Amino acid sequence: MLDSAKTQPRAGQTGVVLRETNAESELVRAALAIATDSLLNELGPEGHWTGELSSSALSTATAVIALSCASRYPDLVKRGLQWLADHANTDGGWGDTVLSKTNISTTALCWAAFGAAQADADFPGVVSSAAAWLEKTTGGPGAALLAAAIERRYGKDRTFSVPILMTLALSGRLGPNGWSYVIPLPFELAALPHQLFGALQLPVVSYALPALIAIGQVIHYHAPSSNSLVRSIRNLAGKRTLQVLTAIQPPNGGFLEATPLTSFVTMSLAAMGLREHLVVQRGVDFLKNSIRADGSWPIDTNLSTWATTLSIKALAHQSVWAPPETRMILREWLLAQQYRVEHPFTHAAPGGWAWTNLPGGVPDADDTAGTLIALSNLGVIDAETRLAGINAIQWLCQLQNRDGGIPTFCRGWGALPFDRSSPDLTAHALRAWSGWLPQLPDELVRRVERAIYRALRFLSRTQNADGSWLPLWFGNEHAPEDANFTYGTTHVLVALRELEERGFHIPRDMTRKAAAWLVDAQDGSGGWSGFAGGPPSVEETALAVEALAGYRADAANAGARWLVQKIEDGSWRTPSPIGFYFAKLWYYERLYPQIFTVAALGKLAALRPESVEVA
Repeated sequence: MLDSAKTQPRAGQTGVVLRETNAESELVRAALAIATDSLLNELGPEGHWTGELSSSALSTATAVIALSCASRYPDLVKRGLQWLADHANTDGGWGDTVLSKTNISTTALCWAAFGAAQADADFPGVVSSAAAWLEKTTGGPGAALLAAAIERRYGKDRTFSVPILMTLALSGRLGPNGWSYVIPLPFELAALPHQLFGALQLPVVSYALPALIAIGQVIHYHAPSSNSLVRSIRNLAGKRTLQVLTAIQPPNGGFLEATPLTSFVTMSLAAMGLREHLVVQRGVDFLKNSIRADGSWPIDTNLSTWATTLSIKALAHQSVWAPPETRMILREWLLAQQYRVEHPFTHAAPGGWAWTNLPGGVPDADDTAGTLIALSNLGVIDAETRLAGINAIQWLCQLQNRDGGIPTFCRGWGALPFDRSSPDLTAHALRAWSGWLPQLPDELVRRVERAIYRALRFLSRTQNADGSWLPLWFGNEHAPEDANFTYGTTHVLVALRELEERGFHIPRDMTRKAAAWLVDAQDGSGGWSGFAGGPPSVEETALAVEALAGYRADAANAGARWLVQKIEDGSWRTPSPIGFYFAKLWYYERLYPQIFTVAALGKLAALRPESVEVA
């Protein structure tokens, strides 16, 4: 299909020349046409892509618990429980998605859902099977073993272990002394002015603050501190922090547009007897409005901005993919999503973009960089777009950490995922910065160039000895420690190659080692997983093909053969759970395989028939 005629290198050459036949090029172009048509058909009438996130057992369980605690919509509770019962894995537990392996967090929360709804008798086999799986996994029965196992899963990161243990406690699954297993949270800190968070090295964003307040308060309500001073301070801070919580809740009720976070907040206040509180009412409304027809809930409402920018970047390898009026609509929609004032809930500076156009979104580095690249790929840089771009470039510069890397939401000290520098986010920012340099005023150009070289030093320091990089928000559930080195390495390699093309000096060893790692990680079938030896996926294979196209053409062509075969047999649209949402919480997005395939095959098709492979 895509076999290459390879010439042998002459003495002293650094590579070999690969020549594709016309038939091979036609196969790629034919597959690309199918993939492109499919992706363009997903473009909605509103002028953007929306996508569809996977239904989530964890989200469904937390929503059921929240509605049960709030004593609202018992019909929705029953539908959610039935969905959970119908989608349990054969081993008795649950994974985060219907394609995911069973894990302790989701299984514990699903088990808790039946307890909170007092529905054990209605689903005896499901409940007993879940309990048996938990006992087998934790080493025996008992709350102590379960609590210890959940804490081990998350280590020092309390942002998910504490909510899970809190949920188990209020559902009764940890027994009469359940609250003793839940670590208190210093919710009283939320009464301080937000400007002090940085001074106290407390990177708090929309995700952390609602959970800190609501979960901290319900823990204090059920298990107050034995220290009289701490107890008094928390009693005094209760009213004020509830006011803060009310003020930062989005108007649709959905904190971060996330079902789990909104559910944790809602169940916490309801379990304190505050069922009529405005935050609970809004939270319940959000859950009511976000349930799916089958009785499940997704992890987040949608990734509309992220899906749109990914789609535009994927299609950009093709010179003609949409008429000018379509590109104009897309550009105007993206510009309308930029935050032009300080974010009302997180106090993020103006200039960034979130992953969605919905009110629970929060400006972040990945979506801001992605939107900048998409705007430049739309081919129209008028005065309005240039101003938006300049503001966004400055926003990214302000976000850069001291180590030169780029975090997700806020500068910080690496204490939490929110403020931790990441190679994949840094690579994305590098692509945005370097691509926008011709549009920037001289003073900003100098600032961006300094930021670029600081970021390159960060990538040099964080490259593993084998040439790979580890991303932050994407994983592979089949890999040791859930790591997805393919995702991280492909994103950095694409960025480094773009920087080289734009005149920046990149140490050849960085790119050579990265490409070599990717080639070595390729499966014998031509596909890629998130790690060497893992099961290949469309998403990871496409990412690797795009990164290696025109650079290691032998591996890229083999990957293209794999993708073309998937298109021919119709399985290429099947998504894989490579999305990693905060603390080891999986999702998949229906559009990812389509988007990444278009990007990979589009990159190959855009190359000349003759390309150089670097040895």
